Amino acid sequence: MKFFALIWRNMARKKVRTTLTIGSYAVALFLFGLLATIQTAFNQGVDVAGADRLVTRNKISLIMPLPVAYKERMLQLPGVKEVTYASWFGGKYQDDKNFFPQFAIDTDTWLRVYPEFKVPPAQWSAFLADREGCVIGQATAAKYGFKIGDRVPIIATIFGGVWEFNVDGIYTGHRQEDDVTQFWFHGAYLEERRQWGKGMVGWYVIRVKDPDRAIYVSKAIDDRFANSSWETKTETESAFASGFVKQMGNIKLLILVIGTVVFFTLLLVTGNTMAMAVRERTGELAVLKTIGFRNGTVLWLVLAESLGYAIQGGVIGLAAVKLYTLRGDPTGGMLPLFYLSAGKMALGLAVTLALGAAAGIIPAWLAMRLRIVEALRRV
Repeated sequence: MKFFALIWRNMARKKVRTTLTIGSYAVALFLFGLLATIQTAFNQGVDVAGADRLVTRNKISLIMPLPVAYKERMLQLPGVKEVTYASWFGGKYQDDKNFFPQFAIDTDTWLRVYPEFKVPPAQWSAFLADREGCVIGQATAAKYGFKIGDRVPIIATIFGGVWEFNVDGIYTGHRQEDDVTQFWFHGAYLEERRQWGKGMVGWYVIRVKDPDRAIYVSKAIDDRFANSSWETKTETESAFASGFVKQMGNIKLLILVIGTVVFFTLLLVTGNTMAMAVRERTGELAVLKTIGFRNGTVLWLVLAESLGYAIQGGVIGLAAVKLYTLRGDPTGGMLPLFYLSAGKMALGLAVTLALGAAAGIIPAWLAMRLRIVEALRRV
């Protein structure tokens, strides 16, 4: 980088134009990072879905329940290793904006089906011994300041009344993508207190012995309950999570279209900036060639200037969006997983460098092909 000083002085020559160009990159990369974060949040369930897990729900709709007696019948099927269940509670804490998912779970099997969730043994034992106990995800506990021993009132929007729970445990995940926003309590406690829907659960999660035979186990489960009053639909956990994403529309296509438009506009802006810079310095480029600079060196000088804009703006934009995501979910619970991964940041930086190279290659090529006599004649 022996020409770094020359490149830097060329970039600093038009300070307003340089600032605006770098700012354009920063805004574009901030938007890229934000869109990537949103896509990651929507795909959270798909990305962390267990390859050995199936989800069985009511064939009509997820909001329709299934009999709790189905659990033992599922365990009798070949290939089934473990079965657990959960029911959506749908409560709120203090007011409507304090939303986090609450599940009444089968406490005997839950952690065996979801080994990625970690609860200290002492806390889990306390939870099992406390019928009004609950276990809360680390993120939700941090957000609302819940601590072990707290008494948490939840307003039940589905079952009615105010339900109070004792915080007996706080769970974590062993991956950054794991959902640590949930609130678990005893399914038996729900069964005791609710006035309707007794003997029913929301859905089942099945852990299979061999993931390669998951499709056969899915069919066996649905065949077992075909033509019953409560027919089932069984699918892989990944497919189940994808169904929720599809209900929101084609998020991936939307993000792709927005990103393409933004980056194409940025390409035009930077290309115009570099074309103006080369045109303004035609005489200087001719002098450089006169004193011995090779065509390849001239091409590199112009291209490096374009890459300099890209690198500075990209780093600023990605750093800004990373700081923004560190504040957590801005939607109040709709996007519990809200973080920008190192992989996405690396991808953003690679896209930035590619744009910088694409924007500068034509002006750099023209500068390389510039003939000294013709260039000096223009001055």
